[in-house]
Amino acid sequence: MKNPFPQELNRRGFISATAAATLASGIAPLPALAAESAGNLHLGTFRFDVTPPMGHSLCGGWIKPVVGVDDPLEAIGYVLLGAGKPIVVCVVDWTGLLNSAHIQWRQALADAAGTTIDRVAVHCVHQHNAPFACLDSEEIVLAQGDLPHIVERDFFLECLDAGREAVGKAMKQTTPVTHVARSQAKVDKVAGNRRLIGLNGKVISQRGSSSKNAMHHAFPEGLIDPMLKTVAFYNGDKKLAACHYYACHPMSYYGDGRVSADFCGLARKQMQKQEPDCTHMYFNGCGGNIGAGKYNDGSKVMRPILTQRILDGMVAAQETLVPEAIESIRWETEDILPPINPAFDEEALMRQISDKTQRVVHRNRPSYTVAWIRRIQAMVPITLSCMHINDVSLVHLPSESFIEYQLRAQAAAPNRFVACAAYSDGGPWYIPTADAYPQGGYAVSVAHCSAGMDPILSGGIASMLSRV
Repeated sequence: MKNPFPQELNRRGFISATAAATLASGIAPLPALAAESAGNLHLGTFRFDVTPPMGHSLCGGWIKPVVGVDDPLEAIGYVLLGAGKPIVVCVVDWTGLLNSAHIQWRQALADAAGTTIDRVAVHCVHQHNAPFACLDSEEIVLAQGDLPHIVERDFFLECLDAGREAVGKAMKQTTPVTHVARSQAKVDKVAGNRRLIGLNGKVISQRGSSSKNAMHHAFPEGLIDPMLKTVAFYNGDKKLAACHYYACHPMSYYGDGRVSADFCGLARKQMQKQEPDCTHMYFNGCGGNIGAGKYNDGSKVMRPILTQRILDGMVAAQETLVPEAIESIRWETEDILPPINPAFDEEALMRQISDKTQRVVHRNRPSYTVAWIRRIQAMVPITLSCMHINDVSLVHLPSESFIEYQLRAQAAAPNRFVACAAYSDGGPWYIPTADAYPQGGYAVSVAHCSAGMDPILSGGIASMLSRV
């Protein structure tokens, strides 16, 4: 198969593999470089529509395709100028952007901003009645001739064009940014840990995004991060942009072909109506093992209830924001090369994909795993990034990382306000902790990385936080 990844990224992958091994072995990272200047910062915001057309696949083609739109999907972000090369941060109302699709998206926004791809972070909110974009998987399923699209390339490219245009306009319409504020508030009755552990130390059930199972409702919330964090940028006392972070699978119900930003996206849209002069963004934290199934029975009446609970958290966090003059800012990155889960065999997966007696979900979904195996064989890394502003650290992590990584990041920098956004490059699929593998359960069974991912990812996070 033709290698879909650029040779330069392959070389970076080799370097990242060495760096990751060094971090995992406990060797101290290199000394930090001098902080970037914070004296002449400007910020521009952008948004563009990414709603899929009628008939387009949703969630990778294994649920009902688009039959209607309840509310449109958006990509929203900001460009920050004056701290070295431009920085671009964007969040998309899609299930995921994986592998070369994620790289192409970041490169398109980088080109529009006149910066380098390592200074662009793109995340997904992870709604399921939305596109799940992997161009490499799309090639694999198209070759079969009888499978639904993963993502239609023409639509994907149209979104990239819209992104370039939106970022280009934002670059010409920037505003001085002088202050930053951060706060947090507890969200009640939304998140619960999805992995219910029995007395034998094994997963006895997965409590999904919704459930009618009384046992799922009776079990305690378990390990979560109950706090919704908000970081806002100001020009003087004028709020320009607000970024909200909360860790939970963001689906109330899905699979009916009705496109929606769902309860987290709808809460964001309500905040936008309340503060139309401020650009609001919602980032899903490390919600790989977190869902609303303790409190959500999947009925349609629960969507507005969950929306209100997230909105209440956003409003409460907003009320305690105190702007502080920006005195320091720096952007950090760390390339890692995760290990492939040895449970997967490419040839066996390709036989499964070609088996016309299998259901679509059992043929389309393995194409993501094959794409990941080929990517790692090509040594194309995952890029972690982090922006430090005063005592705030915004950590950008890949895929469906478990909540433990978010809690570890906060514990690693107890004197800082650490907000985590996960669901950037979705190539790894779920990212459990090493302790989760012997416990079993769904997430472990489909994780594209082995347990060796834990020290590599944890080391990368610690390295970025140690440089401030």
